[in-house]
This record gives sequence, C-alpha cells and structure tokens, in this order.
Amino acid sequence: MAVDVLTEIVIERPVAEVAAYAGDPGNAPEWYANIESVEWLTEPPVAVGSRMNFVAHFLGRRLAYTYEVVELVPLERLVMRTAQGPFPMETSYQWSAEGDATRMTLRNRGEPSGFAGVAGPLMAAAMRRANRKDLAKVKALLESRG
Repeated sequence: MAVDVLTEIVIERPVAEVAAYAGDPGNAPEWYANIESVEWLTEPPVAVGSRMNFVAHFLGRRLAYTYEVVELVPLERLVMRTAQGPFPMETSYQWSAEGDATRMTLRNRGEPSGFAGVAGPLMAAAMRRANRKDLAKVKALLESRG
C-alpha cells in the first residue's frame, strides 16, 4: 500500500529565509525530531545530485538511508529520493509566499514492502503526526530568530 503524507504550515518569515534553512539537509537534525544525523557524501551546498546519509528513528526502529536530490528549484521546491531499504521514500519541500509569510509544504511518499507494506496506514498516521510536529518546530525556530 502506497503512503502519501502531505503537511503544510505558514511560517511568518520570508520565503528566502525559510527555503535557505529548511532546504539545507544539514539543518534537518535541528528540526526533525526523528532525524539523528546527516552526513554529506557530496560537497554542500545542496544541488541536484547531492547525496547525504541520514540516520533516523521511526516507530521504534533505527533507519539508515541515503537521499539523493533529484529536483531543486531555488526558493520554490526541493525533492529528495532514496531507493534502498524496506521503505523507498521521496521527500519534497515546497515554499510559496503568502504576503510576508511562507507556506511550507512537506510531502513524504513511498511504497513500503514486507511488514512495512502491511502497516502502511499506521505508518502514514505516524508520519503525519511527526511531520506536523517537525513543521511546528521549524516554524518556532525561524520565527524566534525574526
């Protein structure tokens, strides 16, 4: 069963600031509760073809995976994909101006296999909860800097 989780938030900061911070994978451990570490395999800054190793904890499991940036439209969209592991995943961010604020959209989608495939609905609900918390944290971090 496919998992497709879309979460949005409005952050009272300009698009350039939100995209620069949230679009830098090196910042992910600061605002993603489940991400423990990010190790660049290519030189920063982020670009199409950039690769990073992520270590995360989700639903009681340690997950290690490599993301590759497959699409980057500065100040608008970033898309990363991983193909290995029990849950191939695509994560995308979109940013759009809402007056002086930014609407940030976080989308995770993939095709879990094995047990993860059976637990797809449970996994989607857990992802939705985690994504809401993560977006609230990036909002609080960036707005407190304002």
